[in-house]
Amino acid sequence: MRKIIVSMWTTLDGFVAGPRDEMDWLQIDEQMLRYERELVENSGGLLLGRITHADFAGHWPRAAQDPDQTEEVRRYARRVDTMEKIVISASGNIAAWQNTRRHERFDPDEIIELKRGDGDLVVYGSLGVIRSLVEFGLVDEFHLLVHPVFLHDGKSLFEGSRPPQRLKLISAEPFTSGVVLTKYRPAERAAAS
Repeated sequence: MRKIIVSMWTTLDGFVAGPRDEMDWLQIDEQMLRYERELVENSGGLLLGRITHADFAGHWPRAAQDPDQTEEVRRYARRVDTMEKIVISASGNIAAWQNTRRHERFDPDEIIELKRGDGDLVVYGSLGVIRSLVEFGLVDEFHLLVHPVFLHDGKSLFEGSRPPQRLKLISAEPFTSGVVLTKYRPAERAAAS
């Protein structure tokens, strides 16, 4: 059964973007690019919300062919461009991009059915999708790339007054940029395995 892996860049104070979606705080290095490339090379598809899908569709197909990009970035872009993309969008206004299919709403039973496929599903951005996945206990792993910065304001991965959810550390790897890649799984799932 495939896993659902949430991969998210975050700050020390828990923000995933600035108040207006700013991402100028990122500290990208070769280790981070290698992690991202290996993640998608070993996965079967992406599970995205409409906005993240549109952002990716507008960027990665061009980056795959851009000679000004590094080979590492082009390799990542080529893989993302060709892999399966599943978009959750009620509006149906999704960007044209190869190998994309749409689910009109978040349905936990449909997500469980998706998990019966081959190759893990990676979730980037898509805060609404992530929050729904967490609510229904459908995330198998969280890969958090924690950047050594405080934003003090911005968009949080989670909002609202939900009860605590315990996680079990799988691994932690510091990068030369100061970013630390932490991998977790839900504690109840870790206890069962």
